[in-house]
Amino acid sequence: MMALFIKYIMKKIFLSFLIINLSLISCGGDDTPRAGGTPLPTTPTDPPKTYTDAEITEMVQKDALKYFWDYAQTNSKLARERYHTDNPGQDANVVTTGGSGFGLMTILVGIKNGYVPKADAVSRLTTALQFLQNANRFHGAWPHWIDGNSGAVIPFGTKDNGGDLVETAFLAQGLICVREYFKNSTDATELALSKKADDLWKGIEWNWYTQGQNVLYWHWSPNYNFEMNHQLRGFDETLITYVLAAASPNYAIEKTVYTEGWARSGAIKTSASQYGIPLIVNHNGANGTVGPMFWSHYSFLGLDPRGLRDDYVNYGDAVVNHSKIMYQYCVTNPKSWQGYNSKSWGLTASYSRNPQTGGDDYAAHQPNKDLGIISPTAAISDMPYTPTESMNFLRFLYNENYKKYIGVAGPYDAYSVHYNWVTPRYLAIDQGTIAPMVENHRSAFLWQLFMNAPDVKQGLLKLGFHSTQYGF
Repeated sequence: MMALFIKYIMKKIFLSFLIINLSLISCGGDDTPRAGGTPLPTTPTDPPKTYTDAEITEMVQKDALKYFWDYAQTNSKLARERYHTDNPGQDANVVTTGGSGFGLMTILVGIKNGYVPKADAVSRLTTALQFLQNANRFHGAWPHWIDGNSGAVIPFGTKDNGGDLVETAFLAQGLICVREYFKNSTDATELALSKKADDLWKGIEWNWYTQGQNVLYWHWSPNYNFEMNHQLRGFDETLITYVLAAASPNYAIEKTVYTEGWARSGAIKTSASQYGIPLIVNHNGANGTVGPMFWSHYSFLGLDPRGLRDDYVNYGDAVVNHSKIMYQYCVTNPKSWQGYNSKSWGLTASYSRNPQTGGDDYAAHQPNKDLGIISPTAAISDMPYTPTESMNFLRFLYNENYKKYIGVAGPYDAYSVHYNWVTPRYLAIDQGTIAPMVENHRSAFLWQLFMNAPDVKQGLLKLGFHSTQYGF
């Protein structure tokens, strides 16, 4: 199973960058934006020399919001897969489903904190959800990529041209938060938006993606059926998929699907430790260490891990320890990379440096695949887990290296002090966890919206979860 997982990830990476390269060829090397592109200035505004911690946390939220507000796909108002300041027109109309879910949650943070006008946000969210209603769906699931103009599927790979249940789960997490935020409004437009979000989430046929087995499958294609054959088993980023599948009022899975699928009948837990810190869960393919940090981010934008446990695992301990181990790994720095220290740390999936060309690549960075690359979203989105260490990292970025590592939509996707390398590029899935997780640290805003949703609570109880934070 681990070999299959690794093979699948590498295939996704290869296909993604094949598309990027083909896009570059079609542009003939011209940096002129294509139709629908939004040019970004490549030189950020020069800030004061020093910011307070409160100023930095507000700035990084506002900066991350820009990706989904100022630089969204122009027609759908959803999130572009990527934004390259060195080629703004590249993939201008490629909408990412999961990243768009993170974007919905980021915009809610913007409304709450007064970063964007509420009326403007409601209008934009209404446009986005109407687009999703008309876009291609496959047994209720959206594809990984959508054409932001037509709503048609853009294949992520030859057989990956249908429903992507995991990306859909990330989107549904955002839809539920939108529903909950506006459901008690006295404004008709806001109430209509809430209902639209509810209808979209309830239309996802989660149980179809079991094939009648006690496990969820990632993909279904109208041309290739379930030939991708990728099962969802823990521990990785896909926990939210099982929670929502159990919570569905129309297409729910049974607990046995979760127990035998995600939890592996208890094999998800481990007694192993690293740096004296218990791992709690077996990280897929990580061989006694931890996987990339996004595994403890994507499901937990809405799921509040504090005091959350099922029959096998305390997830609050699991994600906090994941972050602590990642921090200790970077401080210990067994590969002696320049620039790894208590202020500069964090490994996750992001752009990477191609060792042959020195240009951009992509990799799921983690201790057993450490390439000397720091991905800012890793430590920043760890803010609820390691607040002191994450704040040290933010000070390093904003007070010590602003001009080098901060662009017009926040921290660039990746850098390496060792190689004196930084990519002037952004990915939706990386920018999209920043504002929600920082806000969850500050106010538990999205956690409270999601965890207090009646259907979510019902789904968690069905799977045997208990939460000391929410009293069930």
